[in-house]
Amino acid sequence: MSQGACATSLWVADGLSPQNLSPHLRLLKDANGDLTIDDILTSDSPSWSVLADGEQANFGFSTAAYWVAVTLRNPSSQPLELVIRQDYPLIDYLDFWQPGADGAWQHVATGDRRPFQTRPLDLRDFVFPVTLAAHTTQTFYFRFQTAGSMNIGLNVHSNTAFLPKLAQEQILLGIYYGGFLVLVIYNLFLFLAVRDKAYAHYMGYAISYGIYFGIHNGVSFQYLWPDNPWLANQSLVFLLGLTLIFGTQFVRTICNGAQLAPHTDRVARWLMFLLVPLTAISPFVSYGPMVLSLAILTLVLTVLFMVMGVISVLRGSVPARYFLVGWSALLVCVVIYMLKTFGLVPHNGFTHNAFQVGALIEMVLLSLALGARVGEIQRHGYVDQLTGLYNRRYFDEQLQREFLLAQRSGTPLTLMVLDLDHFKAINDRLGHARGDEALRAVGQLLKKQLRKPVIACRYGGEEFAVLLPRTDSNAASTVAQRLRIAVAQMEFEDAALSVSIGVSNFAGKGFASAVQLFEAADKSLYQAKAQGRNRVVFEPAGNETFLSNGL
Repeated sequence: MSQGACATSLWVADGLSPQNLSPHLRLLKDANGDLTIDDILTSDSPSWSVLADGEQANFGFSTAAYWVAVTLRNPSSQPLELVIRQDYPLIDYLDFWQPGADGAWQHVATGDRRPFQTRPLDLRDFVFPVTLAAHTTQTFYFRFQTAGSMNIGLNVHSNTAFLPKLAQEQILLGIYYGGFLVLVIYNLFLFLAVRDKAYAHYMGYAISYGIYFGIHNGVSFQYLWPDNPWLANQSLVFLLGLTLIFGTQFVRTICNGAQLAPHTDRVARWLMFLLVPLTAISPFVSYGPMVLSLAILTLVLTVLFMVMGVISVLRGSVPARYFLVGWSALLVCVVIYMLKTFGLVPHNGFTHNAFQVGALIEMVLLSLALGARVGEIQRHGYVDQLTGLYNRRYFDEQLQREFLLAQRSGTPLTLMVLDLDHFKAINDRLGHARGDEALRAVGQLLKKQLRKPVIACRYGGEEFAVLLPRTDSNAASTVAQRLRIAVAQMEFEDAALSVSIGVSNFAGKGFASAVQLFEAADKSLYQAKAQGRNRVVFEPAGNETFLSNGL
């Protein structure tokens, strides 16, 4: 700002589109907040300032009051109906003076520390109707004082231009908050279906976030508690804290932080323990220091969550991928908004609403992350945690499915049942931990050797099952021998590993059910065990049996 300079008056006309008043403002900083309108009108003080070209009246957190003067000129022969609008609603005390027809000054005292009814128009922003007589020049005065961020965003337009813009804004706000509501309801039904705590955290996060932005936009004060200025102000910091608490819990859950990023998760947990009492006392503590503290914590947690997301993605988490994209969008928007809050970038439509747009994008992507989490939970329900193969539950479902498909289509289906030889001796000699390592090693070998559509499962204990859809006897025999040899060649400390394999094949006849197919393969396995282990016994549908081994 430059001191002692004069701001140019703004010439207005009928049908005036929204005009930013920043280039036409005169500003006076009242450090002690004790100047009155009489002091302003009678003083020729040179301490009035104007903004430099492109500069905005955004002063961050300030305890000072700011006086603003703006001069409008109507060169036409008709009086003009105008509205002057302050587009940032979080101003504690906002006073407005305009000259009256009798020469006296008309005073409007409003702000979000005063009841909503003090506003000239019942709108979420501060809107002041003025009438500018023909061939006149008038100066209007404002006094701003707030414990939050001092953003002076004044513009002027005609009544005819203001109403269409207001209608458009209302539609956009309806779409915005409607989007939040749809996401909450949708995930509520999913929560009732799957009972996963991540959905509860998401709903708490979305609801807190949505109401927080309602306060931020002035909508909550307008519709929820217009007669309670204290609640309108203190609920802002409380809901911000609540949003951070639910958000922390959601991110820790969706990224599986305790398992995939334990160190980062521990820091997030301690920060959440700090947030809980801070949020609880926030309605009873001075607004300025509290919102500043929560703003800093927001930035810290945003970066921390980004780190947790990256670690989780690198360690294979699918839900964390969606989270990371959504959180990246929000991170950019948070930084922009915080820079605006501290007065480091201009206050305008983009910087003021960037946080909200980023939040809605993030909410959509987090909902997708929840969907991926359900898929991951379902997969975990089908996966054996020791070997990484599918478990018996999955095998039973797929065996029935593939058997019916083979019956209908007449295609071959082969089933192999493998058993790790002398497994009890491995446990007794080397210990159960080494026995688990042997099972894990065999499981990894099966995953490496077999490709879709082959399905490898851990059936139970030291027994494995392999389904080979659309595979005939000759191809299955080749696969079985390859697996037997690969296991026998594995190096596992002092223990020699080997497997016995029983095979059965369905070629459109011989087996009436999937259970009979499995029993045939199991019978072949026991024959392989009885005949010396480390061998393959193949029993096709016609009960012909052949024996093969590497001896």
